[in-house]
Amino acid sequence: MSQLPAIDPRTSAVVCIECQQGILGEGSILPDLQRDSAHLIPAIGLLLDTARRAGATVVHATFEGPLGGEPSGTAGVWRSMGPATRDWTPGAEPTVVIPELHGAGDLVIPRHHGLFPTSDSELIPVLRGRGVRTVVLAGVSLNLAIPHTVGDLSQAGFGIVVPRDAVAGTPPEYGEQVLRNTVALMGRITTTGELIGQWAGTGARL
Repeated sequence: MSQLPAIDPRTSAVVCIECQQGILGEGSILPDLQRDSAHLIPAIGLLLDTARRAGATVVHATFEGPLGGEPSGTAGVWRSMGPATRDWTPGAEPTVVIPELHGAGDLVIPRHHGLFPTSDSELIPVLRGRGVRTVVLAGVSLNLAIPHTVGDLSQAGFGIVVPRDAVAGTPPEYGEQVLRNTVALMGRITTTGELIGQWAGTGARL
């Protein structure tokens, strides 16, 4: 991991993927992932606090369940995810951002389809509209959503930064392999401490 180059928070966004009650909270529909991601919330919380003070955009990309019944798609994961999310509706408890991570002024961009938040959604247009050039990714999971999101964002021209202690997969050793062998090919791997150290106290001085 090389030293992180200077990143202007004013043209950056921290995008938290599925950091919501039904995924990372108690009663998660993915208990193995929830168990292996329990350490994320404090680290992400500190990162988001610093990002807000430094002027970065904070986005929560959530899944609110399929509209009108079963989710579409042929992926085998829907065999478990589909029935488990069939009754999720906007504002229902499983769709709510983890309270420790949700701050005033944050953007919440939900989706009702797809296995990752950039698939035919408004996330990329919103980021462009806010002048974002660098995206810091946090949340879950390294099994599926994060590598796909990194690929989509990098192809769309965004710089990608992934703090390794702000993302997780299951089992943890597999998540490490994805970071090292996939995510690192498209983005820069860092830590929340390194990014917080760079952004802390910057405000509008950059």
